[in-house]
Amino acid sequence: MDRRNKPQAPQVNIPSRIREGLPFPLGATWDGLGVNFALFSAHAAKVELCLFDESGQRELERIELPEYTDEIWHGYLPDAHPGQAYGYRVHGPYAPDAGHRFNPNKLLLDPYAKQLIGALRWSKALYGYTVGHPDADLSFDKRDSAPFVPKSRVIDPAFTWGRDHPVQTPWDRTLLYETNLRGVTMRHPAVPPAVRGTCAGLMHPEVIDYLRRLGVSALELLPVHAFLPDQHLLEKGMTNYWGYNTIGFFAPHPRYLASGKIQEFKEMVAHLHDAGLEVILDVVYNHTAEGNELGPTLSMRGIDNATYYRLQSDAPRLYVNDSGTGNTLDLGHPCVLQMVTDSLRYWATEMHVDGFRFDLATILGREPEGFDEHHAFLVACRQDPVLRQTKLIAEPWDCGPGGYQVGGFPPGWAEWNDQFRDTVRAFWKGDDNRLADFARRLAGSADLFDQRGRRPFASINFVTAHDGFTLRDLVSYDRKHNEANDENNRDGTDHNLSWNHGVEGPSDDPQINALRLRQMRNLFATLLFSQGTPMLVAGDEFARTQHGNNNAYCQDSEIGWLDWNLDADGQALLDFVRCLIRLRLRFPILRRGRFLVGARHEELDIKDVTWLTPAGTEMTTERWEEEHNRCLAMLLDGRAQPTGIRRSGADSTLLLLVNAHHERVEFHLPEVPEGSRWKRLLDTNQPTVEEDTFAFASRHGITGRSLLLFELIRSDAPGHPAEAPVFCEPR
Repeated sequence: MDRRNKPQAPQVNIPSRIREGLPFPLGATWDGLGVNFALFSAHAAKVELCLFDESGQRELERIELPEYTDEIWHGYLPDAHPGQAYGYRVHGPYAPDAGHRFNPNKLLLDPYAKQLIGALRWSKALYGYTVGHPDADLSFDKRDSAPFVPKSRVIDPAFTWGRDHPVQTPWDRTLLYETNLRGVTMRHPAVPPAVRGTCAGLMHPEVIDYLRRLGVSALELLPVHAFLPDQHLLEKGMTNYWGYNTIGFFAPHPRYLASGKIQEFKEMVAHLHDAGLEVILDVVYNHTAEGNELGPTLSMRGIDNATYYRLQSDAPRLYVNDSGTGNTLDLGHPCVLQMVTDSLRYWATEMHVDGFRFDLATILGREPEGFDEHHAFLVACRQDPVLRQTKLIAEPWDCGPGGYQVGGFPPGWAEWNDQFRDTVRAFWKGDDNRLADFARRLAGSADLFDQRGRRPFASINFVTAHDGFTLRDLVSYDRKHNEANDENNRDGTDHNLSWNHGVEGPSDDPQINALRLRQMRNLFATLLFSQGTPMLVAGDEFARTQHGNNNAYCQDSEIGWLDWNLDADGQALLDFVRCLIRLRLRFPILRRGRFLVGARHEELDIKDVTWLTPAGTEMTTERWEEEHNRCLAMLLDGRAQPTGIRRSGADSTLLLLVNAHHERVEFHLPEVPEGSRWKRLLDTNQPTVEEDTFAFASRHGITGRSLLLFELIRSDAPGHPAEAPVFCEPR
């Protein structure tokens, strides 16, 4: 047959009960009397709605959508209701060389489906072409894929939210806690086994109480949109654990719903909000699970391939692959842009989430000539009355041309700052020529973000993330150990900036273990005392290990799950981190709303930040450029910052001493007025937080590889509220 001709569609009698319906809203919408079905496809010749039994296993009938308005196929079924399982078969030209891959033999998921049921079973029938055919994807496959694919399901959106409302934690008090929804509770002893790894597990009172007592303000959940397992992983007994393989932008991942109802997700959000915790979703709008030209036909490829995906201009059979996963969604098309913004608004308004972290966000702002902050998607987010009130966080890079855009996103966005990660790791590892850059990161990365009214919180500071070593592994391994991934240790980055401190992996040497723990305390203290928005990774606060695996994307196992059985060192680190968080919240100067630029307050003759040498003198250009210099004092004076409303502790004076040298270094504490004194709040050489005071103009020796924090107790303010002790809750 001529592959460019339309395939012969099955003969279907259109039931008389189908009505015209409306072209909006897209998706399947229950109105209390029936269901309106609407599907966008600019190039289809016909669309069939396929109805299935409650389980989604047996196809009951096919109904041709009767109307086509403004590129929307639509119809209304008065006898349909919530719970109805359905899919689509879309007719049109099968002409891969022209970008069209219609094949009505393939059952397709509704891109706007609010719920999916059933699991994908990998089969050659999933592909629009005949696998193994000499013509590859130019061939045409007639097998029915319906038995092997999940089905879309009509939902009843009703939910009693009660008094729930957005938490709206100010950026300066925001502390992100990145976690996999499944992995955080799979080994939690208080969570019933039946709901571990689900929304019901995450809203367990003991889990929420732990998060509240830790002091974080927001959960940043790895993808919860419906995603698919990769065939090659299933064949090796693994699966896609992280979830960066989306197939449904409106539906929660089915495995995350213990009850099988989307209300479970809403209930989880309500419980987290009640505890003062925001919910931020890691979202993947840059590609889908359909892969490249040799991938399966599951949804958008079969609905309108030439519209949904960016195709190579000189070879539309092939896909633009800026995501590195085979395909790239085309947000330059208004209907694809609408789908993405509709999805975001749905999660913000109907599911009550508080913000989004955008995977490979550079793709979302790429025009044919390169990244452009005036791309329709970025403009839409900034002007949308709903989205502009949520927290918007970009992962500001991808593998496409000009893909690295840290600091390049427009106002209103925060960005993952990998320069913070790399600089802090290298500095504490002992690399040369890192001191000046380390100071920039401590001060909020003004070199990247101090423009157009952006604030320090635009920098999302992190030392570790889901992708890479855990904090414990960062100080325990010189190289990755991804053998469990069965890719001959070729996967995962080799640029880890890690240091094993003398032994690769676990050690019985008490000195090595003590140094590793001190380095973890150093890294945590640097993260939480830096200007910007800190992000912790779940489990780092009690020294979780992945045994050297820096790419656990496929490890839905004890490698990827949190182990809540803490040893003494893990508990001590957890207590230490809790105290660090409380110190950050106690002193607004550690989370200023303006960049530290060394500005002088003329009346008081003070500066917002002063950089000092161990001798107590101000840093000079020569000292900044010294190759082996690893010591620094950072003097912060809150009185130098103009403020409209004086907050408790906002005018504090703090002194941060940093010694990444391997030997002890003597520091001269800055002179203070008579009667005033320096009060030590923290010393990372100590596994616990212990306060002490030191006399006027005293010297203080700092252990190698340590960080200390002091507060100035001024004689003219004996009742200063910052004199209150750090509050660390009991275990």
